Amino acid sequence: MLALPLLLYHFERSERGLLVLIAFLISCTLLMAMSWIVVFDPGLSLKSAPAASRGIFVKNYIDQSQEFTLCAVGLAYPIVTFLRAKRFVPAGLLVAVALSFFVNMAFVIVSRTAIVTVPVMLAVFGLLHLKWRSNLMIVCSVLLGAAIAWAASPQLQRTIATFSGEYRLYKEQGAATSIGQRLEFWRKSLRFFADAPVLGHGTGSTRGLFEHAAEGPAGLASSEVIGNPHNQTLNIAVQWGTVGVVVLYAMWVLHLLLFRSDGLTNWIGLLIVTQNIFTSLFNSHLFDFHEGWMYVLGVGVAGGMALRTRPEHVR
Repeated sequence: MLALPLLLYHFERSERGLLVLIAFLISCTLLMAMSWIVVFDPGLSLKSAPAASRGIFVKNYIDQSQEFTLCAVGLAYPIVTFLRAKRFVPAGLLVAVALSFFVNMAFVIVSRTAIVTVPVMLAVFGLLHLKWRSNLMIVCSVLLGAAIAWAASPQLQRTIATFSGEYRLYKEQGAATSIGQRLEFWRKSLRFFADAPVLGHGTGSTRGLFEHAAEGPAGLASSEVIGNPHNQTLNIAVQWGTVGVVVLYAMWVLHLLLFRSDGLTNWIGLLIVTQNIFTSLFNSHLFDFHEGWMYVLGVGVAGGMALRTRPEHVR
């Protein structure tokens, strides 16, 4: 986070910010192509067999889906801009790239976080940049596309089916399923926050609190010990209380206001902040290495470009 003001300062004065964003899109497009290749030849992956068979070339499915989601939804603005200017060739090319990201996430790597956040991000774009008729057409298209993807993708069906299955196992048996663990982490974190609501328990206190609160035999969600409650707000609330939460939300609000104008740069910055806010409901993405740097670099580059285009800066 200390790098963020330096990036804002630099890209407010540099004219190469757009090249950074284009390079990110190109790298993600190449990663998406490699993901398809790895599906058919897992031996080419840098990861072990289980991850390779799922189309992971490097990192993990959460990081990969974060990047693909950002690129796919981020392309909506230039696509609409090209269509309004009747430049159908570049618009069609970007549509193909965006659809490729969505198809990969539907048939190769399906992230439950992406399933939740993509509709939110598309809704933000529609409300800001489209008329109600266009929004209605997009909603119908998305519903049709989702229905087709659901019918054609067993991977998508299995991923969505795990929601109810994992929740039922947790409620009936206390099993340490993915959803069960999150619910248990959140329940205990709220209790920790209630014990020290103003200043929290201190930096790095989370794991120790979970160790003292662990109960039951191994394999149960209640026995899990973790230093990350998989929710950004709770992660901060446990350590730094209400003061920390206020600082977190003040940062998010200030960054949203930074991108309140129109234009491609502001759309990309707004999307980066919006994605981080909603994915942080299910993960501590500001504290995760990959997603944290995506936020810092994205807000730093786009924010500096946004500051450079403001009227007071131009004068």
